[in-house]
Amino acid sequence: MKKHFNFWVVLALFLGTGYTCYAQEEESAEVYLEEYTDEFQETFFEAVMQKSIQNYDKAINLFLECKQLDVSSDVIDYQLAKTYFLDKQYIQAQEYAIETLKAKSGDFWYLENLVNIVEAQGSSLESLKERLPLENSKLKENLALIYFKKAKYEKAQKVLREMGDTKFAHELALKIQDSLNKKNSSRVEPAKENAPKEDDLLAQNIAKMEELLGTSDFGALEKLAEEALEAYPLQAFFHYAYGAALNGKSDTAKAIEVLEGALDFLFDDDALANKIYKELSVAYTKIGNSSKATEYLNKIKPGL
Repeated sequence: MKKHFNFWVVLALFLGTGYTCYAQEEESAEVYLEEYTDEFQETFFEAVMQKSIQNYDKAINLFLECKQLDVSSDVIDYQLAKTYFLDKQYIQAQEYAIETLKAKSGDFWYLENLVNIVEAQGSSLESLKERLPLENSKLKENLALIYFKKAKYEKAQKVLREMGDTKFAHELALKIQDSLNKKNSSRVEPAKENAPKEDDLLAQNIAKMEELLGTSDFGALEKLAEEALEAYPLQAFFHYAYGAALNGKSDTAKAIEVLEGALDFLFDDDALANKIYKELSVAYTKIGNSSKATEYLNKIKPGL
């Protein structure tokens, strides 16, 4: 017998406070990631629970059992990499993290995990260049964004120089300059002739996403936000919209990850910050973490 289950919801529940929202989440979830056997589910549930209480050896053994049941699962490889990393077994963590990135070289979270593991060893991705698709353009964009989020601006700038004169590189370079509080108004390149059209397209996308949020059409919102992020990965609103869509579909843990990441791309926009804080409060409430929910509610600035 096989059952549907939402992988990220289950993960969120175990990393939160327990089973209190399980029935509600199962009933409300409309989209499920995959089908897994009962044996896989039970083993995975126990592995995540052991990981959440820092019983890493037990969690690792259980995740390895899951791996035997689904050899090709990059999600399990990711969990193994994360758990080995938490247990400070960096060599093993690195091997599984490399496998996840080989499976999905354009995945931001997989790359961020590998960067964390490599940095914990005092090394860099260059040491793994023979094993990784480091010339992949999407991987380069993600790497620059990761260094930007970590406030490692020199490393981010180095990656941008390797990318050449692209729209992404130009926009992120300006974000870095803003973060460094440099007065660069005289250095900004003249606006391109198609800038007004791009501004119009951005406004149209935002308006459409606001409409989808209003009608709770989270499936369409997720698709549109993903497409928008491909073209405009630095736009905080699109990260917010993607996170809100995941939250609406009860992919709660992944939604939290995306929404908290959106804050890293936010600059002087209190109204959007309020929306992100509110959505994060809703997400944490879903998984029963009332303290985090309240924390984000308290961040909301009134009158906006």
